[in-house]
Amino acid sequence: MAKDRIVAICADDYGISYGVSIGILEALDAGRLTAVSALVTGPRWPAMGRELLRHSSDADIGLHFNLTLGRPLGRMPTFAPTGSFPPVSKVIRMAMRGKLPMDEIAGEIDRQFDRFEAVTERRPDFVDGHQHVHCLPGVRDALLEAMLARKMAGRAWLRNAADGLHRIARRRAHARKALAVRALSSGFERAANWRGFALNDGFSGFSDFDPGKDYAQSFETYLRAPGRLHLIMCHPGHVDEELKAQDPVTITREQELAFLLSPRLPEMLEKRGLKLGRLSAAVRS
Repeated sequence: MAKDRIVAICADDYGISYGVSIGILEALDAGRLTAVSALVTGPRWPAMGRELLRHSSDADIGLHFNLTLGRPLGRMPTFAPTGSFPPVSKVIRMAMRGKLPMDEIAGEIDRQFDRFEAVTERRPDFVDGHQHVHCLPGVRDALLEAMLARKMAGRAWLRNAADGLHRIARRRAHARKALAVRALSSGFERAANWRGFALNDGFSGFSDFDPGKDYAQSFETYLRAPGRLHLIMCHPGHVDEELKAQDPVTITREQELAFLLSPRLPEMLEKRGLKLGRLSAAVRS
């Protein structure tokens, strides 16, 4: 029954800018998040990572593996010859054609894990990917092997962004994105389970990032047809010039943050008999 289900809310892109990071910390302090996914490739990570640790006693802290925003942490002459990551559309095409330079990808995976752990002094509670790159063919296998090498099986969970067709249909919103990510993620769950990694059961949070729409109405659809261990992604934060220089998603971050901090969120959860929780505790039980 729905009342028995755990719903985790994860804020993505922590570390992308100071404003976004501060907004996420506000939502954490208000008890409205149970997971935060951190970008470690930018200059904000070391300082903001230490700040995150001071606010995260009740939330999972994960690595938001990145191959599409900003610059890699090391040289990638084939994948990023200009010194900047390629757009996600190119990464997807390369992955689907088996053309990714996997030696370079594997090196960047290790560098991002190392940078996360250098600040937190521990392994991430979970791993996902910026624009869901962690699910792509080739990338997923390299990522899972790196996690095995770091003895993370049974200790960390992975985001499964591919929800069931019946759940996507019942939500009747953002289906095109959900179906596209489901197709790109084909085989990801099986590969993770085979290596001993737990995943969320149920996923929502897709958005067209239209500031003219009511985010609260969108969030209500995220709660429809929840899985047993349902995960909702969100992108809250304050807009600053640093964010504008990197990402087109701006105004809607403020709208998402305002909703998370409002009484409407706990009211929605209570109405549906759902409980906020950390997936790390649930998947290990």
